[in-house]
Amino acid sequence: MAGVLQRAWDWLAPPEVALVDGQLVKRPRRGSVAPAAPVPAPVAAPVALLLEPPRVLEAPQSFIHPQANQQLLLAGVPVGYRLERSRRRSIGMTVRIEGLQVRAPLGTSLGAVQQVLHDKADWILRKLAEQRQRGLEVQGARLQWGAQTALPYLGASLALELAAPLPARVPAQLQPGGVLQLALAADATPEQIRRRVHAWWLQAAGSHFTERLEHFAPQLGVQWRSLRLSSARTRWGSARSDGAIRLNWRLLHYAPEIIDYVVVHELSHLRHMDHSPRFWATVGSVLPDWRALRQRLRDQAAPQWDDEDA
Repeated sequence: MAGVLQRAWDWLAPPEVALVDGQLVKRPRRGSVAPAAPVPAPVAAPVALLLEPPRVLEAPQSFIHPQANQQLLLAGVPVGYRLERSRRRSIGMTVRIEGLQVRAPLGTSLGAVQQVLHDKADWILRKLAEQRQRGLEVQGARLQWGAQTALPYLGASLALELAAPLPARVPAQLQPGGVLQLALAADATPEQIRRRVHAWWLQAAGSHFTERLEHFAPQLGVQWRSLRLSSARTRWGSARSDGAIRLNWRLLHYAPEIIDYVVVHELSHLRHMDHSPRFWATVGSVLPDWRALRQRLRDQAAPQWDDEDA
């Protein structure tokens, strides 16, 4: 019985692959003999190449959503995706840093869903690769807190200045020229600096977001009731039908026009709680270039703060 199960697994499991002379070689089936890999003749490398780190050739990568409940091969690449079913009319998909998420109507067969994914394989794999690169950029952009730290602020650069002479009970103050003065000693610890900047950042975010909500709400003919700052990892904002708005404080890293897109997006939900053509027409009524702004938001990674601020 064990032999039957092993043969079944060998048949169902995706073959492991390796690279020989830049070519993919399939894993031999159980009981077969793998061909010997050809040994290339040694070639003397130019001196300049000896100074560069060697390139590592890898087998095709996989893309597995952390909450994947389905998996298939797209153009030979394993893709694990999260499939959700709901009362909808068509199959939709979203690619984010965590992976591929697919939404399908309740009565749609798994085969029909997979056929759509195969038809969109090139697009899906390209977007998955882009999102993986974005994730690496986010991790690589982790802020290192110190007297020389500079961080993006409203599309420009904000420099920190420690041991600044500030008025009493003023922990931080923004000066002309993009300098944030902190009432901290020159030998302050990274944690002290981060906490002081974060406290000021939340106040600045609340003030800026409130001003932009007040600016756009009359143009859209809506009324918002409250604003809360969000620390979500994958969402920039949300809106409830009662007028409650949530905006991610990390948006303050982006240019003002990109922030405006998110503000208008959430305010437009107070008229249409969906992403229908009517919703996007509402967004476009005050921001005709919303598509370009949305793409800029997707293409730019915000710096990574410490996990406890998330």
